[in-house]
Amino acid sequence: MSPPGSPTRCPRGHMQTSRPLCVIPVRANVPLDKGLDLGTAIALAVSLVLLAGVLARQIRIITRSDHPRLRAIETLATVGPIFLIIFSAAYVILSQNRADSFSEVLGRTDALYFTVTVFATVGFGDITPVTGTARVLTMVQMLADVILVGMVARILLGAVQIAEDGRAGGSGEPSAAEGQG
Repeated sequence: MSPPGSPTRCPRGHMQTSRPLCVIPVRANVPLDKGLDLGTAIALAVSLVLLAGVLARQIRIITRSDHPRLRAIETLATVGPIFLIIFSAAYVILSQNRADSFSEVLGRTDALYFTVTVFATVGFGDITPVTGTARVLTMVQMLADVILVGMVARILLGAVQIAEDGRAGGSGEPSAAEGQG
């Protein structure tokens, strides 16, 4: 505990676990009034590659962490929303530039709703991709969803296992200190 009169600091854990909340103001303030061209497609691809880079870095951090399970949960809680926001932004830009792309023009909330329903494979049918471009973008999201859910979850679990095995001496057996309890 800090002595009276000293500045208080937010515990490191609070900063780590609140990181996903930072996505909310970013989503609200990212300018999405871009034209629909090759640059937009490149921006989508670069965003996904950067997100993969963040994920790779987080995996290395998880394998060295004292709390690998917590780090894996934090990673999913950060990467998941950013992933959804990237596709949501792409849908907004597509809808603003080609109003006939979906069954209705998508604003930010509509696009996020559509992105989440595609991610959750719910597909209520109230918003549907109509043009070929919108359908291809939706299929790309579906494939990326499978990768995110399947492969990334498996990789994160593997990173947790590596960290836990490293603490146990790497044998998969409890260490001598753990066995004396």
